[in-house]
Amino acid sequence: MAFTLHQLHTFALVAKLGSLRAAAEALGVSQAAVSQTVAALRADLGDELIARGRPGVLLTPGGRVLADRADRITGLAQELRRDVTHAASSARELRVLATAAFAEHAAGRLIDLFGPSLPSTAIDVIVESAVDIPRLLTERVYDIALGAQPAPSRSRGLRIVPFLKYQRVVVTSIRHPLAQRTEPIPMPELLAVPWFCGPGTFEPETEEGRWFGGLSVLPDAVALTSENDALAAVSSGEGVMLALSHVVAPRLSSATGGPPADPARDLARLPVAGTPLSGLWTATTLDREGASESARALERAARTPEATSAMISPAGSRGLSMQGNKLRAALWSQGLGPPPG
Repeated sequence: MAFTLHQLHTFALVAKLGSLRAAAEALGVSQAAVSQTVAALRADLGDELIARGRPGVLLTPGGRVLADRADRITGLAQELRRDVTHAASSARELRVLATAAFAEHAAGRLIDLFGPSLPSTAIDVIVESAVDIPRLLTERVYDIALGAQPAPSRSRGLRIVPFLKYQRVVVTSIRHPLAQRTEPIPMPELLAVPWFCGPGTFEPETEEGRWFGGLSVLPDAVALTSENDALAAVSSGEGVMLALSHVVAPRLSSATGGPPADPARDLARLPVAGTPLSGLWTATTLDREGASESARALERAARTPEATSAMISPAGSRGLSMQGNKLRAALWSQGLGPPPG
């Protein structure tokens, strides 16, 4: 058999469009050229393949088999071209999807630690919603997703590896009246005060989102551009927040009421049923055959003790800057090294 991808593509179009003329117009060639292609396939396969119909053409049984296989083969060929192109570009750039909380609190530290050792020459981190992870990875918009785990029901073809356990606790200012409470606070009372959160706290596919979704009534929430901004509002006495415990731990005070003895310990943890809330941050890629070398390397790096220590460190991480409607981590091309400061 000596038929080519072009011949198969042509025949698939003839079968799909129902006529030699329509296929010729779609391909931008003459009808005679399409007829010659079909004739060559007939000679090669020993089957008439098509017969004149009114209108258009009719497929023989062999023609129907060829049309079905031709469509699949040409589709695989297009996918192969796309994968090869992606493999070539992914060797130069690693595109990381990060859900909001992970991007703000851990992405910069992880890349600071392991970025220079990855095969990619440039690393880009963009914040997206967890619900979009399966689609964006499958469409190869990103190479790896870090942070919240996509729903298992939509994760076919994806490899999901947990790498960091975290907890969230409800906090408020040490000066807030609720800070004096030692018994569990009824939820209606909590819902009567303002809640603050970052951009991803209420995502339905996060542990936090599921926790809020289980409440009888959602709180009156003020979503700010970052969790650090939300913490700033809470520390000023404006309300409460479901915060990462390792982030607020250095700021928790055992005192109640009035100015804190230590100004750095300006927050109080509130006794709330169902908290501390436990969650997992995961690394999600296409299955092992589909993931790039750099994505696999970053997934392995995220599971190391060194990565865990870096991600929960109280030291500040590299900042995030607004670009359009997304947050972009201020990362670097490895050839230049990390930016100063």
